[in-house]
Amino acid sequence: MKNAASKRQTGNAGEDAVCAYLEGQGAEILCRNYTVRGGEIDILARLDGLLLIVEVKTRRPGALVSGAAAVDAKKQRCIIRAAEQYLLRNPCDLQPRFDVAEVEYSGSFVRHIGYIANAFDATGYL
Repeated sequence: MKNAASKRQTGNAGEDAVCAYLEGQGAEILCRNYTVRGGEIDILARLDGLLLIVEVKTRRPGALVSGAAAVDAKKQRCIIRAAEQYLLRNPCDLQPRFDVAEVEYSGSFVRHIGYIANAFDATGYL
């Protein structure tokens, strides 16, 4: 079983890769690991009038559960709660969009990034 430090390093590598991917798309990274009581957002970025609220799931090849499947209704509620707090503290004119990035990480490098734009929304939560 992996220790917490190793899991965190793998997660950081995935988040770094997604930030680089988003910047390559023209996004500006606003914040990483925004945490409030009851929720966390891995990456907040600005792109073309959108506030990208990105959940990053980093997996080793052959993982039993895909990254997107791991973002279940409970996880979505936590992300939405954190986004609500972020927007209350940082008012902006950007339209929020909830995305999920699936990162396949092998050894010490990222093999693939699957990016799911508009993976879920806050309908029914707010």
